[in-house]
Amino acid sequence: MHVGIAGIGLYIPQHRMTAADLAAATGVPEDVIALKFGVRSKPVAGPEETTSYMGLKAAEAALADAGIAASDVDLVIWCGAQHKDYPCWLAGLNVANRLGATKAWSFDMEAMCGSMMAALDVARSMMLARDDLQTVLLVSGYRNNDLISLQVPETRFMMDIGSGGSACVLKKNLGKNVVLESAFRGDGSLSEMCMVPVLGSKAWPPAPEDTARAHFIVPDEQSFKQKLGEVTMPNFYAVIRESLARSGLAQSDIDYLAILHFKKSAHDAVLAELGLKPEQTTYLDEYGHVGQNDQLLSIRLGLEAGKIRDGSRIVMVGAGLGFVWAATTVVWGPWRGK
Repeated sequence: MHVGIAGIGLYIPQHRMTAADLAAATGVPEDVIALKFGVRSKPVAGPEETTSYMGLKAAEAALADAGIAASDVDLVIWCGAQHKDYPCWLAGLNVANRLGATKAWSFDMEAMCGSMMAALDVARSMMLARDDLQTVLLVSGYRNNDLISLQVPETRFMMDIGSGGSACVLKKNLGKNVVLESAFRGDGSLSEMCMVPVLGSKAWPPAPEDTARAHFIVPDEQSFKQKLGEVTMPNFYAVIRESLARSGLAQSDIDYLAILHFKKSAHDAVLAELGLKPEQTTYLDEYGHVGQNDQLLSIRLGLEAGKIRDGSRIVMVGAGLGFVWAATTVVWGPWRGK
């Protein structure tokens, strides 16, 4: 048995912030934002484009791409952001209802910006273990840019964060676009080094002034940067190589890297480490970092540009604040395995 990706859907808000807009808001020179941070522009959701709305629109597109009716979906997994329409709320069930996925049950999960790979692994495992799951829909919406204050210098490394939605339809024994193995690394010592300090149970009930503090902070910037510098790139490489090895492949087998957006120097360092050429990936400088949507966005752009073809071996890779590193290997096109 195997599980394949039957369809991919995306939702990208039309409103954008450009490098010039970000420069005006932060005081960082425009060319530094465009070239060093790697953000020429990024999509930003409007008030009506809630987290679940963007996931819903992406889900509709994924079902259309797969040619599958919502009524045929057995399970909807929300793997989008915790920053949803309401606190303590199941976005997946809301999306399932609005889609008309009447026989589907649902649950929400998150590994921050590693969520799409975590959801792929969870869904695949469940589908292979259960005979009542033939079609599963993964749905994500993301607008964590709401939680970034561009006036806070120590979190300006997150100025690339934008808004969007993505979704994919998984089908058991599809015969193409097969999801292979995943790998993960975690480091909880980073869990309180970058967070929103209010509106959670640790600061409850909220105070009137908490609205002005509802954004990410870094309490100890020097320690945070030092720790990230020590563990980030080694863990990226580790999950990529482990996902490939578990899939019976080697690093040299990578045809396309569907990687999250981060600063250009880090992006280039990953390519150099893995021996990849720029045309074997897509740098998302016209999108910025759209959370757990980056990997499906990259695959769609790679398909449109002809970088991904039948037989292409794709590694999806990302990292989630907290910190978790995640990678999943996919073989695109007709499946010739078992």
